Amino acid sequence: SAYALRESEVCRMERRLFETVRHGGRALYRLHAVTVAASTLLVLYYRATRVPGSGGRRAAWLGMLAAELWYAAYWVVTQSVRWSPVRRCTFRDRLTARYGDRLPGVDIFVCTADPLSEPPSLVISTILSVMAYNYPAEKLSVYLSDDGGSVLTFYAMWEASLFAKHWLPFCKRYNIEPRSPAAYFSESYQDLCTPKEWSFIKDMYDEMTERIDTAVISRKIPEEIRSNHKGFYEWNPEITSKNHQPIVQVLIDGKDQKGVDSEGNVLPTLVYMAREKRPQHHHNFKAGAMNALIRVSSVISNSPVIMNVDCDMYSNNNDTIRDALCFFLDEEMGHKIGFVQYPQNYNNMTKNNLYGNSLHVINEVEMGGMDSLGGPLYVGTGCFHRREILCGKRFTKDYQEDWNGGIKGRIQDTSIGEIEEKAKSLATCTYEHDTQWGDEIGLKYGCPVEDVITGLAIHCRGWESVYSNPTRPAFMGLGPTTLAQTLLQHKRWSEGSFSIFLSKYCPFLFGHGKTNLRHQMGYCIYGLWAPNSLPTLYYVVIPSLALLKGIPLFPKITSPWIAPFIYAFCVKNMYSLYEALSCGDTLKGWWNGQRMWLVKRITSFLFGAIDTVRKLLGLSKMTFVVTPKVSVEDESKRYEEEIMEFGSSTPEYVIIATIALLNLVCLLGGLSQIMTGAWNIHLDAFSPQLILCGMLVITNMPFYEAMFLRNDKGKIPFTVTLASFGFVMLDFLVPIV
Repeated sequence: SAYALRESEVCRMERRLFETVRHGGRALYRLHAVTVAASTLLVLYYRATRVPGSGGRRAAWLGMLAAELWYAAYWVVTQSVRWSPVRRCTFRDRLTARYGDRLPGVDIFVCTADPLSEPPSLVISTILSVMAYNYPAEKLSVYLSDDGGSVLTFYAMWEASLFAKHWLPFCKRYNIEPRSPAAYFSESYQDLCTPKEWSFIKDMYDEMTERIDTAVISRKIPEEIRSNHKGFYEWNPEITSKNHQPIVQVLIDGKDQKGVDSEGNVLPTLVYMAREKRPQHHHNFKAGAMNALIRVSSVISNSPVIMNVDCDMYSNNNDTIRDALCFFLDEEMGHKIGFVQYPQNYNNMTKNNLYGNSLHVINEVEMGGMDSLGGPLYVGTGCFHRREILCGKRFTKDYQEDWNGGIKGRIQDTSIGEIEEKAKSLATCTYEHDTQWGDEIGLKYGCPVEDVITGLAIHCRGWESVYSNPTRPAFMGLGPTTLAQTLLQHKRWSEGSFSIFLSKYCPFLFGHGKTNLRHQMGYCIYGLWAPNSLPTLYYVVIPSLALLKGIPLFPKITSPWIAPFIYAFCVKNMYSLYEALSCGDTLKGWWNGQRMWLVKRITSFLFGAIDTVRKLLGLSKMTFVVTPKVSVEDESKRYEEEIMEFGSSTPEYVIIATIALLNLVCLLGGLSQIMTGAWNIHLDAFSPQLILCGMLVITNMPFYEAMFLRNDKGKIPFTVTLASFGFVMLDFLVPIV
């Protein structure tokens, strides 16, 4: 009967550990998308049917047509994730009621590479935060991969292992959040505990960080400290970050009766690993470190779930593990889910998102849209994987996970030293030779964004992924705080994603027949960031030069054909503003984001595209540059005041200054010609170009200030301004062809 069917459906829903909620307003959005598509087609029709006969105007016109064709195609690609985005909601109470403490073990991987760019005091705050989850401590194992092989980082880990004995019981006694001591004490929460206890823990933390920072500055560990742990003797004067033996040290053994906190409670296992590095062996960057961690952890804990975070992404939500398990352990859908991805959130963004690094729209809209198509991509941090899928497991309909897997206790007569030696043998340079590691097993090699192709390969093996974006962010980290850091990070992202698009892992080729077309298009949104640089560069240079030289490239302002141009431009930007505001940005934050997308396209994405092509031609080799997590005091102050940071002479700044100056000169020159000529005729023909050039000038206002008005150390250097003037003059000598 209908009543019985309803009852059955209710019972089924009550068994679910998560639900999927579709975003509202999709019908209205689709109507908007259809009208934008129609106006774009009219723009392309106008361009294609009104090509001038010959000369410079014809070449410029065809260039505009090519740029607009690209924009249209890329816009279609971006619609794949906006058509039907979803949001996931978990039911932790049902998980607890159903499983109690019968939960799987979790291995947590944290990666660091350089103690100078990623200070050890920052790293251990992340370590301490993930040790303190609301989860059975005996089922948690935390591993740090130190690709810098630094004794300073090991020393910080040793200090953290001692502080954890006081920090973890303090966190759980008062249920504090966040559980990163650096974040917690910076926010000055004192209302949850007694002032005396708060001060005691804070003083202990401050003293620890002071000792660590002092050691980092002096670059050495006092001899009296070295004698406290055998691990310090792994280092000698001959060791360098690129030439050292494998090092594995278990700092806290959660299976040992001595591995307890100040109240006698079990502590999570804590392991330090520095895989072997030799100059003659390629180490495959972060992917190589992750694969070494997978092997090393297999002989220490071998938990069925692996979580990985970057060293600057501390845990901000105590229940994140339980949230993730709601997906894996769901009776109806859990067996299909290969990994659970959380967003990257930053706690050091300015109010108005100065450098456009908040990722709000990507986190709220695009990743949610990917989730509705088969799952979000793997972004390399804040992610939970089944161990088996990282080891190459393919999805089958009858697949059943053994959640009770893992190493429960220490094998009799097996010492921790023997286990460390066995683990070291799995972290050597030569272990992976003539194996499938980096190809069919583990994270894939050969790309700066190894996480993306690893996630794509998992999807192509039949697995789905889910995107979890809880109200309280699961992880918080440090975003770039200078323009140079921002451009470096986006160059790396765009270069890596474009290299995937041009490789055998191109989503349209590698995913053909394995994932649906819209899912492939979702992956390509980021793969096509780099080539976006060329039409953008064309659009910010040629119409302005054409204005100065009296060459109209748009319909007259009185022509009906101007309507689709205006409609597409205005409606698209209005919806972009709506997206940003609904995702938590401010109006000024949206404007800053638009400026930064322009800047990133003409610099980061441009150099990313060039470097990708050079690598394909064998003219350069793949590199990986760590984005610095530190900045000097003056830079930090300007960042807090939302003043853009330049201060050095780089090719990126020359491009930014050249484009800004070019548009300013062209706007002034164009206005002068209109005012001195038949202004009513010229204004009719050149109004669209005047508006475009004027908007670019307004967008570039912070760059003019940095060139001509500012006197601080963060201004654009005079050498950059001088070089930019030279390039602008050169542009005027070159005909538009």
